[in-house]
Amino acid sequence: MEKIKELRNKTGAGIADCKKALDESGGDIDKAVEILRKKGIAKAAKRGNREAREGIIKVAVSKDNSEGYILELNSETDFVARNGQFQDFADKILEIIKIKKPANLEELLASGMEFGSVKENLDTLSGTIGEKLDIKKFNILTSAGTVSAYSHMGGRIGVLAALDKPDKADLARDIAMHIAAANPKYIVPEDVPEEEINKEKEIYAEQLKKEGKPENIIEKILEGKINKYFEDVCLIKQEYIKDDKKKVEDVLDDARVDEFVRYSL
Repeated sequence: MEKIKELRNKTGAGIADCKKALDESGGDIDKAVEILRKKGIAKAAKRGNREAREGIIKVAVSKDNSEGYILELNSETDFVARNGQFQDFADKILEIIKIKKPANLEELLASGMEFGSVKENLDTLSGTIGEKLDIKKFNILTSAGTVSAYSHMGGRIGVLAALDKPDKADLARDIAMHIAAANPKYIVPEDVPEEEINKEKEIYAEQLKKEGKPENIIEKILEGKINKYFEDVCLIKQEYIKDDKKKVEDVLDDARVDEFVRYSL
């Protein structure tokens, strides 16, 4: 039943169809999604994984906008995530990331605070609050151009975006805001793995055959389908959230998006 529930959440298909697809796939969720999509029952697979845990995502940038910082600190409940002690602790950890620039999570947990290490303080706060707390992940984004940050939904989504040109803080922030809303997987179509493109083509081809489309025009239709797929998953091809008559690539002008990081609870 848990797998059926997960498959329904991913595809929007009915219980009976989910059960049949799971039986056919031998219980493999990803294969079951593919089976349902080929049958035209499922919606396009949802991108990214939604986090089950509560918590807060904190973002910050350096004064010169050359570096950005993002942290996800988890709790068991939303009530604790709004707790002042929890929020203050997240701010302190973000400050440690800014100053000490740890190379990985292990190094961050071993970093010193006023009393003891980050890990010791995390365990102490966990005991005080009465919930399991966890530093899930963090990133530091550095650029020779401009880095901006954006926080959405009270810290449930956080984004860092880096442009290749300096002094573009406003534009970089707008791009980070777009990324928060549109959740792209890639920056440009060239970033999409060939394997992923071939898989999408295979799924679309199966759907078109079931619709009775002739073989000789399926290839032409597939080209349009893949371009539409790029508009869904590639940042520069998406409709710009502040002006849907433009694509993101239209508002970048001479700038280029070098990298982005998006966290979501």
